[in-house]
Amino acid sequence: MVSCKDQEEHHQNEAKCVWVHGPIIVGAGPSGLATSACLTQQGVPSLILEKSDCIASLWQYRTYDRLKLHLPKQFCELPLLGFPKHFPKYPTKQQFISYMESYASHFSIQPRFKQAVQSAEFDHVLGFWRVKTQDCKYISRWLIVATGENAEPVIPDISGIDKFKGPVIHTNLYKSGSEFKNQRILVIGCGNSGMEVSLDLCRYNAIPHMVVRNTVHVLPREMFGFSTFGIAMALLKWFPLRLVDKFLLLVANFTLGNTDQIGLRRPKTGPIELKNVTGKTPVLDVGALSQIKCGKIKVMEGLKEITINGAKFMDGQEKEIDSIILATGYKSNVPTWLKGCDFFTKDGMPKTPFPNGWKADKGLYTVGFTRRGLQGSASDAVKIARDIAEQWRTIKDCNNNSCNSHVILLKET
Repeated sequence: MVSCKDQEEHHQNEAKCVWVHGPIIVGAGPSGLATSACLTQQGVPSLILEKSDCIASLWQYRTYDRLKLHLPKQFCELPLLGFPKHFPKYPTKQQFISYMESYASHFSIQPRFKQAVQSAEFDHVLGFWRVKTQDCKYISRWLIVATGENAEPVIPDISGIDKFKGPVIHTNLYKSGSEFKNQRILVIGCGNSGMEVSLDLCRYNAIPHMVVRNTVHVLPREMFGFSTFGIAMALLKWFPLRLVDKFLLLVANFTLGNTDQIGLRRPKTGPIELKNVTGKTPVLDVGALSQIKCGKIKVMEGLKEITINGAKFMDGQEKEIDSIILATGYKSNVPTWLKGCDFFTKDGMPKTPFPNGWKADKGLYTVGFTRRGLQGSASDAVKIARDIAEQWRTIKDCNNNSCNSHVILLKET
């Protein structure tokens, strides 16, 4: 492999141009690693470009300390290498990171770090993809978008928030409730992150006021000693989706009670159907509901505006607040760098619905956009690798290419 290191002393005004024989993968998260590993198994080299300085940067830098996988580990494994047997049913954040690092090491995956993709565009004259970072230009027949659904935090426009005198952070910067001891916290959002952050704050004697902006499904993480997700997946093999949704809600109401009574109104659409259609994940309760019922987590419905030292709500209440935490989710960043391509929506999601959204045309592929978590990424990674491998063998047979390196430094004229 030829290095693309900075050589400013010789080429201060020259942009380096790198020819990549195999696919270029943008993103070294679980989706990018899984695709690279599957390509390796098929005998196809690849190059991962990662804007951060490590693999799985979302997990390493932008998740809270108490985070665990919401689903059992068998539903979160990447292709070709499972979790260590001694890992618990729901691995911790650190255990998942160690699994990712072992995965990269096992398949000899060496991303190019600190390579933030500024633009990627198909060259219709040459028939190749041109990918530009801050200091290199890369060229390949194939481009795999693996930046995923959660590339950037969503920062909503909230009336008056610029006037607030206290700290305002997104959950991507939240680490632990220890930073908010004894404070009154406004948590905006009631998804899995909002619920878990509120629960974590309770451990440090903080008083979270959790704003419910929309309807939400809350399900027990386990039913009858088994994973709720696992039960749902098993039932879907035999029964219609809506019947499975009705069963899940029946058990949830029996075990958790009527959540409408504590300010958490359920959507009319069932939890699995809603997830498949909109990507909105049901909350899997890990203890927040009991804290809501006993009054330690205050549920606030309808935020009107933020004031200098607090918040006003639609029901007329006004609360003094010390800090604000935005549990408002994440979004794709694909539209900011993928140019001249109409395969993605303005929100950065493939227009082609699951299960066929993994492949576009002109050698463009996507992984991590299924709205089905790590299991969806793993499935798409396998499909992408098989599809590219067929093309790779055909091209290799035609060219009989004897080059030993899959990355070549070119001089662009």
